[in-house]
Amino acid sequence: MNNLLKGINVYLIGMMGVGKTTVGQLLAKELGYRFVDTDVLIEQVVGKTINQIFTDSGEEEFRQLEAKVLSEVSAYTQLTVATGGGIVLQQMNWSYLRQGLIVWLDAPVDLLIKRLQDDTTRPLLQTTDPAAALQNLLDKRRHLYAEADLHILINASDTPDVITSKIIAAIPSVLK
Repeated sequence: MNNLLKGINVYLIGMMGVGKTTVGQLLAKELGYRFVDTDVLIEQVVGKTINQIFTDSGEEEFRQLEAKVLSEVSAYTQLTVATGGGIVLQQMNWSYLRQGLIVWLDAPVDLLIKRLQDDTTRPLLQTTDPAAALQNLLDKRRHLYAEADLHILINASDTPDVITSKIIAAIPSVLK
């Protein structure tokens, strides 16, 4: 598989709660790649949580940090990268993502809500109706996510290992 990828990075995109970090770690292990989470890198660089960055500086500042971190990460090879759900919003980020293989992890909103209901670390869900907020975000982003090289549908019964296997099985279909 690694020969097929020729060292290009694999970028996981999709909504918060879809499992990009968990699946990314497993996928990296399968591929013999290193794993990177852009949100974790941003927190390390700034010394604040994502929530604090949103509160102190706003979403726009966060998106700029995200783009900077992505540009630096894309200079490396043999990485599996879990990205923030909104990384697809900035056109500039696509120039970095397209240097690698882009995998959209796509789960139904009701599954995401179930996974995120007790998660207070998501600034964009700090509303009275998180389900509507999540659906609204997905509606805005779906056409962007759809630009991915691979579209992996996730069901409630899929374990991270199953999802990882789906990705591994699908990679040859997009790499010639």
